[in-house]
Amino acid sequence: MQATAFDTPPWWQRVLPMFRGFDGPLLAAVLLLAGLGLTIMYSSGFDHGTRFVMHGRNMLLAAAIMFVVAQAPPQRLMRLAVPVYTAGVLLLVAVALFGITKKGAQRWLNVGVVIQPSEIMKIAVPLMLACWFQWRQGQGRSRAVDFAGAFALLAVPVALIMKQPDLGTALLVMASGLAVIFFAGLPWRWVLPPVALALAGVAGIVFFGDELCADGVDWHVLREYQRQRVCTLLDPMRDPLGKGFHILQAMIAIGSGGLHGKGFMQGTQTHLEFIPERTTDFIFAAFSEEFGLAGNLLLIFGFWCLVLRALALSAVAPTLFSRLLAAAVSTIFFAYAFVNIGMVSGVLPVVGVPLPFISYGGTAMVTLGVALGILMSVSRARWLAERQRKALLA
Repeated sequence: MQATAFDTPPWWQRVLPMFRGFDGPLLAAVLLLAGLGLTIMYSSGFDHGTRFVMHGRNMLLAAAIMFVVAQAPPQRLMRLAVPVYTAGVLLLVAVALFGITKKGAQRWLNVGVVIQPSEIMKIAVPLMLACWFQWRQGQGRSRAVDFAGAFALLAVPVALIMKQPDLGTALLVMASGLAVIFFAGLPWRWVLPPVALALAGVAGIVFFGDELCADGVDWHVLREYQRQRVCTLLDPMRDPLGKGFHILQAMIAIGSGGLHGKGFMQGTQTHLEFIPERTTDFIFAAFSEEFGLAGNLLLIFGFWCLVLRALALSAVAPTLFSRLLAAAVSTIFFAYAFVNIGMVSGVLPVVGVPLPFISYGGTAMVTLGVALGILMSVSRARWLAERQRKALLA
């Protein structure tokens, strides 16, 4: 039968163009991590009933968000920068005024549903800073003014998040913002002094840890519970049944996994509930116990591919805004994985940072979905630009 102008193509033919330009290697890395996350969630969350099902639902939600965000070109994302950043800062102010307090921290806000506004800033801050540098490009003004304005835009949300207090989220927001500033061309003479100062501070804490962690010593710049986390990192045996219990049990689980692990569903530390928060912040310890060093190498390989592919997309992005935004997103993924694996392994202090695609948590998964959508948007913009270039040359 001859086709007519009123024939409707099948649904898959109408939907397929929306996926064109999606980056295959990036999707492969995400699918690897998602598969590993679902596997260990089934085991570690076995006694939690619905954790595995809810984790899968959160992943589907993140995939849907990624798909929606990917349809917006970077130019449209740039127009959202100021409204999203402004709304996020106002929500943080609202949290400071009448937020919900849980376990001594005032981080949540009830707006019909309970939300954590600081999660918004993980995306809003790099979005705003990338937009700022795009605006300032080619204006012939002082670069010092450009960077001063960027640091001011970063300092406001970081200070509000620190006040809650939420050191883990503040560090992630700061890392994503500093990544934008660094890739925008921050001079090395501005980078090296604070790095040297930070290294000196770490060295001082390591060498004088006994004196600094003595009872009654006040660090002034950190709250008492934050000081205790650093001191516990230096010597978990100071309080093995109290503040050091979490990290000691996690390290026992990681070490007991050996080379190949105890096997799927065979983790004794996990299923006897010695590992605290085994489906959220400390899920890496459960994964290590059951899959060992071999499983850890596969997991790290997945994150390595994810971060490197995000940086590769940043390098070939068509505009300054999209380059900076993609670089910041790659830093977000790196910071999440590095901080979580480091704290569970006893290399970094314990902070509330989930492991991307592995840890249970709806809010963090939504943030990851938006981040992936941004990368796919950059990839689609490059694909469309390349397609147009080839059409002009044909």
